[in-house]
Amino acid sequence: MQSESRQAHWQNVYTTKDEIGVSWFQENPKPSLELMAEVEASPASAIIDIGGGASRLVDHLVDRGYQNLTVLDLSGAALDAAKTRLGGLAASVQWIVADVTVWEPPKAYDIWHDRAAFHFLTEHDDRAAYVVRVTRALKAGGYAIIATFAPNGPEQCSGLPVVRYDADALGQVLGPAFELVHTRRHAYATPLGSVQSFQFSVFRRRR
Repeated sequence: MQSESRQAHWQNVYTTKDEIGVSWFQENPKPSLELMAEVEASPASAIIDIGGGASRLVDHLVDRGYQNLTVLDLSGAALDAAKTRLGGLAASVQWIVADVTVWEPPKAYDIWHDRAAFHFLTEHDDRAAYVVRVTRALKAGGYAIIATFAPNGPEQCSGLPVVRYDADALGQVLGPAFELVHTRRHAYATPLGSVQSFQFSVFRRRR
């Protein structure tokens, strides 16, 4: 899928549905928060949430005193929803409307977080472009926390095909610049009452 088509798709999703009307809504992003604690993220850590959209992760991080937060998403409407929800606190976050496969990181980050954006990249060139960006964006010794549908997870989401991964398959895509330090499975109960199988893996950027 071309970058423009991806952007139009997600802009349409977030302009026609509210945040709890989408299957990926999480009131409490517990797995992500736990993994950030495991990699010893601090309030000063530079954290970027890829495909963060209207996710509540940024709310929880702001509440915990994190001061160097960036949220990137294809949909400006999704980011506007998050900004509205945060109110005056939104000014403490950097918001970027961009396709991660063509975006150029403006600085280096300590933590790259991606819950369910990467698995939508079904074409080799898009995945390769993503790997270039995460490699450039992360500091040596920094961590990439990437969640995707697990091998027994759904084959589609939001009407789009996905690629399912376990930690080994994901590591092969990321390549030798990254080493796996942790992985876990997560059974996610959607707002619609179904259960989706995810994997969350943490990779360390080699020095």
